[in-house]
Amino acid sequence: MDSLAAVFRAPLRAFDVDVDLAVDETLALVGPSGAGKSTVLRAIAGLTRPAEGRIAVGEDVWLDTARGIDLAPERRRVGLVFQEYALFPHLTVRQNVEFGGKGRTAELLERFRIGTLAGARPAALSGGERQRVALARAIARDPQVLLLDEPLSALDAHTRGTVRAELREVLRSLGRPAVLVTHDFEDAAALASAVGVIVEGRVRQIASPQELVARPADAFVASLTGANLLDGRIASRAGELTALRLTDGSVIFSTDEPPPEPVAAIVYPWEVTLGRDAPAGSMHNHVRAAVTSVVDVANRVRVTVGLVTAEVTPDSAAQLGAREGEMLVASWKATATRLVSR
Repeated sequence: MDSLAAVFRAPLRAFDVDVDLAVDETLALVGPSGAGKSTVLRAIAGLTRPAEGRIAVGEDVWLDTARGIDLAPERRRVGLVFQEYALFPHLTVRQNVEFGGKGRTAELLERFRIGTLAGARPAALSGGERQRVALARAIARDPQVLLLDEPLSALDAHTRGTVRAELREVLRSLGRPAVLVTHDFEDAAALASAVGVIVEGRVRQIASPQELVARPADAFVASLTGANLLDGRIASRAGELTALRLTDGSVIFSTDEPPPEPVAAIVYPWEVTLGRDAPAGSMHNHVRAAVTSVVDVANRVRVTVGLVTAEVTPDSAAQLGAREGEMLVASWKATATRLVSR
């Protein structure tokens, strides 16, 4: 399998997209809207011409501004799946797939379980079915690289989990580089072996999803992965514990060495327990405050107590009587509290 290498600078109105990517399997670029994610895909596909740089798959060079090479999009073996799938509404499923390439239509209809829909038109399909057709059409080109722009954003919450699992299996079975962009870290973590966090055209960190959660490079990366982000100032360092005074005046503890200020503490919602009172035991951190939010998320409940959000089971939330205005204590360990520079 040939790797994708993309090193380029593409000016936008507010900033330059400046990236250096090496992709062997599936890379997800995650970041806020307007971060430059889609520009990366467009540059690889040949739809945007960088001011300078080089894009190659193995020995095949698609762009090299120093040598005057810039292959047209149709000469790049790219499979591109658009955010809204961009199927031709007047063509059947079979015809849409054949538009990508006729040689493998029957195989791909069977592989993506859309053979029974071959004669249907896109308007009659569900969101998940439309995505499978778009993927089949992209792969029919026998691409060297697969590009996906927000592949799950057009799906409702009920369909999303099922289609995410299907897409993960497709990406793992392809055996070629794939780049997808999304604003949702959960989607990125589920679909990709490596995740890059991109902000204002720069990649802050590339690592496995597990590495990003365990060792985020900065506060932004931590917040994007779902952590509570608690601003404060270092109050003291005694023994193995660093004390951090938060903006609400409460003090929490971490086993991390103090980083340069300004400082933020990060703690993930699943590390936080809730109770009516502070529990006995090894937990150093306790925040007593009113519940400000209770939100059901899949099979969990996210309860925000003061500045801290905890993720608990529905049974736990019900037993606590967790509802807005109730006073609860959020508790977690000093070892679960990471300190990062702001």
